[in-house]
Amino acid sequence: MSDRPIIDWPAWTDSPPGRYVLEWEQAQLDRVVSDVFGYHALQLGLPQLDALRENRMSCRGLVLDAASGASAPYSFPPGGSAPLALPASPILHAPEGRSAVWCDLLDLPFEAQSVDLIVMPHTLEFTSDPHRLLREAERVLMPEGQLIILGFNSLSLWGARQSVGKMTGRPFVPAAVDLIAFTRLKDWIKLLGFDLERGRFGCYRPPLATDQWLSRYAFMEAAGDRWWPIFGAAYMVTAIKRVRGMHLVGPLKVKKPVLKAGLAPAATPHTRNPNS
Repeated sequence: MSDRPIIDWPAWTDSPPGRYVLEWEQAQLDRVVSDVFGYHALQLGLPQLDALRENRMSCRGLVLDAASGASAPYSFPPGGSAPLALPASPILHAPEGRSAVWCDLLDLPFEAQSVDLIVMPHTLEFTSDPHRLLREAERVLMPEGQLIILGFNSLSLWGARQSVGKMTGRPFVPAAVDLIAFTRLKDWIKLLGFDLERGRFGCYRPPLATDQWLSRYAFMEAAGDRWWPIFGAAYMVTAIKRVRGMHLVGPLKVKKPVLKAGLAPAATPHTRNPNS
């Protein structure tokens, strides 16, 4: 890894600590999203991570803005200040069966209560207004819909190095705002009416810059899970949107709302994507 400050995801995810964190996060997401069912699932930002690859919903979308999409193999559409929905295509190199939606993440172009699952991998750390982004996620989620948030833990060795690095102009992890503590995030989502279902920490090795040094501290993974779990460098939070006072009496048939951005269903061996 070069000595220059890490200021963006494309550079950081190609570095040893970046690959280390993304491998842990990918493994956690693969395990969790496979058990979430419904019709519509969204990943907000961080195209370097395929958060929905193990999810089986028919409509899965990758939502990007100019900042999160300005990296290979993605490119922001010309004149794309207005929301624009694009089907998966070789030009975008989007994952198979996925739609790419370009918009302002603080103003999601989806109907209220129309999405069953939203994954936000480090998205809160890059937005200028994390509270507003959480409110948007709450707005578009269906009742009993799930929200999964991944972030860096400020109460860790990585968080301490990030604090020192920002003061010296050499941050260790990419973030536009200060890292969000796990305890503060729990308070935010509870205020919006979410119930915390589970939380998990990981990545207990020190904030080191090379594969060789990270490998030397591999023993800390098992020790961290057992002895100091809250000090992991990264965390994953899963929350469920609750609607207080809502009671279902008898069988209820509800017409599924349609996403305004028109997410395309995942292709199957017996279907053909008309846009391909």
